[in-house]
Amino acid sequence: MSNTALLERPATAVRPALHLVSEHAAPAAAPAPAAQSAAAQRNLPAGTTPRGFALYVGFDEAKAAASGVSLGVLVDALRQTLASLAPEAETYATVALAPVAAGGRDVDVVRLALHEPSAVARTKAEPEEDERAAGGVVVDISRKRVLIDGESSALTFKEFELLQYLVLREGRTIERTELVSSLWQGATDDDAPGERTIDVHVRRLRAKLGRYEDIVRTVRGVGYRFDRHADVSIRYGHGTPSPDRF
Repeated sequence: MSNTALLERPATAVRPALHLVSEHAAPAAAPAPAAQSAAAQRNLPAGTTPRGFALYVGFDEAKAAASGVSLGVLVDALRQTLASLAPEAETYATVALAPVAAGGRDVDVVRLALHEPSAVARTKAEPEEDERAAGGVVVDISRKRVLIDGESSALTFKEFELLQYLVLREGRTIERTELVSSLWQGATDDDAPGERTIDVHVRRLRAKLGRYEDIVRTVRGVGYRFDRHADVSIRYGHGTPSPDRF
């Protein structure tokens, strides 16, 4: 797992509950055809292939103790589960150390402490811009708005959620069923829209994007996708969720 270098312990850091542990198993066997097919369907960047995953867990010692566990116990339990599902998988665990006063959600503090690329990128100051003079589309996730040629677009909350969901999963085709389950999470069967209702929301979103409507692409028979576009810039705020890949 890359980008998991442990930060140097600050003077005010919380004492970790476990030491660095590294396990190495036999090299994994070649992926099965089904796994290769699933990877191909994720529209991965050219020249790349999945080699594993990182699970960032935001949970400090105090919360763990209140739950009757420790960080070490949690790590052991996760490893046991992984060993039962994929005995040949290699694992590496590290504890994220952060200053006691570090604010924000636990998981965001962990991602930043372990130098997760998207978390680090969002801490960098964005240059001042003349928004009204700017051309193209600005998807401002931190402020929940979209600027089109410098003017604020009147997207509804659900339309912005739809665009944001696609933007945060750039290059990945999102099925209609996933959009329904994710954007209407917790809704009853009567309240949740059908898959065709998603098409209506997309049509309305595209209408408000005007001449930039093609940034939301249709993948016939599957769903929708956002691809990187020269006329589009994305502004992230601190704590913005990173795109999930699964």
